[in-house]
Amino acid sequence: MSGRARLALFAWAATVMASCALLPLVDPATWILQAAILLAIQSGVGAAARRVPLARPLTVAAQALVTLLLLTLVFAGRQAVAGFVPGPQALQHFSDLLRQGSDDIARYAIPAPLESDGIRLMLVGGVMVIGLLVDTLAVTYRSAAPAGLPLLALYSVAAGLSDGGMSWLWFLVAAAGYLMLLLAEGRERLSQWGRVFGGTPHVPGAPDGPLAPVRTGRRIGAVALGIALVVPLLPLPAIQGGLLADARAGVGSGSGGGGTISAVNPLVSLRDSLNQDEDRTAMVLRTNSDDISGLYLRIVSLDDFDGTTWKPAKRHITEVPEEFPSPAGLGADVRRAQITTRVSAADWYAQDWLPMPYPPSGVTVGGKWRYEPVGMTLVGDHGQTTRGETYEVRSLDVRPTAQQLASAPQAPERIRQEYTRVPGSVPSVVARTARRITRNATSDYDKAVALQDYFALTGGFQYDTQVEVGSGPDAIAKFLKDKEGFCVHFSFAMAAMARTLGIPARVAVGFAPGTVQSDGSVAVGVKDAHAWPELYFEGVGWTRFEPTPTRGTTPSYTQPDSPGNNVPEAPQATRSAGTAPSAAPSASTSCSAQAKKLDECAGALPLNPTQGSGGSTPWWAITTWTLLGLAALSVLLLPMLWRVRRRALRLASAQHAAGAPAASGPGRKGGAEDLEVTAEPARLAAQQAAAGHVLAVWRELIDTAWDYGIPPDDALTPRKAAARIVRLGELEGPAAASVHRVAGAVEQVLYAPRPRAEAGLADDVRRMRAALRAKADRRTRLRALVAPRSAVRALWDLSARWTALTSRWSQRWTHLLHRPSGQRTG
Repeated sequence: MSGRARLALFAWAATVMASCALLPLVDPATWILQAAILLAIQSGVGAAARRVPLARPLTVAAQALVTLLLLTLVFAGRQAVAGFVPGPQALQHFSDLLRQGSDDIARYAIPAPLESDGIRLMLVGGVMVIGLLVDTLAVTYRSAAPAGLPLLALYSVAAGLSDGGMSWLWFLVAAAGYLMLLLAEGRERLSQWGRVFGGTPHVPGAPDGPLAPVRTGRRIGAVALGIALVVPLLPLPAIQGGLLADARAGVGSGSGGGGTISAVNPLVSLRDSLNQDEDRTAMVLRTNSDDISGLYLRIVSLDDFDGTTWKPAKRHITEVPEEFPSPAGLGADVRRAQITTRVSAADWYAQDWLPMPYPPSGVTVGGKWRYEPVGMTLVGDHGQTTRGETYEVRSLDVRPTAQQLASAPQAPERIRQEYTRVPGSVPSVVARTARRITRNATSDYDKAVALQDYFALTGGFQYDTQVEVGSGPDAIAKFLKDKEGFCVHFSFAMAAMARTLGIPARVAVGFAPGTVQSDGSVAVGVKDAHAWPELYFEGVGWTRFEPTPTRGTTPSYTQPDSPGNNVPEAPQATRSAGTAPSAAPSASTSCSAQAKKLDECAGALPLNPTQGSGGSTPWWAITTWTLLGLAALSVLLLPMLWRVRRRALRLASAQHAAGAPAASGPGRKGGAEDLEVTAEPARLAAQQAAAGHVLAVWRELIDTAWDYGIPPDDALTPRKAAARIVRLGELEGPAAASVHRVAGAVEQVLYAPRPRAEAGLADDVRRMRAALRAKADRRTRLRALVAPRSAVRALWDLSARWTALTSRWSQRWTHLLHRPSGQRTG
């Protein structure tokens, strides 16, 4: 293996070994295999470009282009032109993935699940960028020591995010890779100076010997390793939440019905969704419910309260059942209706949990989903998300009365033990305020309604999404004092207060009812993201309350004075999915709290799932993609087009030379001496032009043989090169004679004192090409046409021109800089 190839191999290995420091951050760690393969292709392209050879900037540009194509192929193949050429849609998809990755980093705890395409793109893309920098510095520019800086940056990021459990191991792996790279560079440099004999490499007072650069590289490497050792030990500031939080996250594993799930806390990004300038549609619903004002889409429930925040508890997951069991605590005498909801998620909306109305009784969905029985939720497994999913949920519209809730018996002991637990770190003002608000209540139901009314109506609270979520035990106390916040604050505070009163409580996260569209569908946007408390009442089960002012809808069962609420009603048959939509106005998120309490906010009524909105692709989109397709096709056909053009120019030159008057003889016989002197320059010019034409034909013959698998050998004479082409190409008869005839013409123009003109050289090349084509198989003929090997000469020409241009500018700048000041011009 050559020294440069060995250096490229060690640069690849050093990058992969430094990337191992990222392994603890994501689970599973299979992404590193994909990154290593893509990185190997990137390094191979660099090795091929240097072997051509290309100028250094062109080599880096070729590697960067291949990196972009590879990332497009892997992460945006469906949006790209021809599956790998990035277009506007692919670039937009990359932007969405990076935004999603940033959000997921803030949401997930270590180790984050690999099913997030955004995190995977950031990992693989980051490793490839670092690999390109390392390869450029260490191999292309032959400076391995500075290549340690991007490796150090990669390791430092990983060390800053990890919990430090096995950081020493990953440091040893990364350091070993960097040292191997330094040693490989030292060996490659020494090999250029010839054999190094033993003895003292440096004599005092004499210039540094050949080992001085190696010693310098080792010193820089030692400094870099020292920095890498010190940086992780520095007291870096911690960031709360997301990957740096203490809460762990993961997804269920295994192909069967087992596994556990330690859920992520989705509240971290909820405020960002509410504060977005554009209300992007995350889902479109169609349902046969007769009132969607209570159609909340529940994602997950937060039931673990540690005094600081609410998060999902670790739960067991199973296979998705065909029919879900009856929800916990729901009695047979509670009025209910079966509804069906079809949900279509947007292509950009990637959620690990499946948004569903609560309580679900069954779901029809494809992909890899698992069922969590306690929360009655579905969670994606092995990278499954809601992105582009269409599914159907069968759920219950539970309609208890205020009387049923007020007369509910005490919850079972196991429910009370788990869902009324309040840590001692919670400030006493929380329980004290809850008791003050509910001092006149006689039942848990009355206490729950009093808490809801305090936040939504009587307490003087203001809805504001700009308020920080807050952390620490004093967050709820601060909210009760400032009385400003959004749904997170209201739901957290009410659930915590309910627990201090002995009422089982948890927090649900999902979406409030969306907006009815003109086609009867319901659009649910990112600004509909919501959190609300759920309180448990035996005989009814987990029941939604709405303490957040101006958000969602107040449940009818929290209005004891409304007519009919105290009279149990028989279940009513729901309207079929084909019934036409009602013209009643939809629920508005701007509905006032008092209007919600009086039930004056109309709800959006049933939808017709058979209606749809059609549309055709605009002409400008068709034109744009057509032009992009033609441009991509042209890029792929550039080698063939260049080769066809070069062949036509060379053979036309040969025909022009054959048709020109002979200029190899002496001047005109019997003419005057002055005429002979005048004709001499013209004769020499004609000889040079004829020689150029013959050499062009010879290059065409060599390139044609190269296209059909016979590489050129510049060390051979024309006669021996022709014999080699005849032998390897198995040419016979006229084709072999044509090759030798062209070689003889080349020898004439190179060595004969007065070369004679040769006619028919272009036909000789065509005859040889036809013979090679007849003997080649189909694959060789196709490659010779579409991807000719000799097309690499175009890159050689471009590289030579670039080198000449940079050399000329360098000489010009050197001349200007060293010109005496008195001679410089402005």
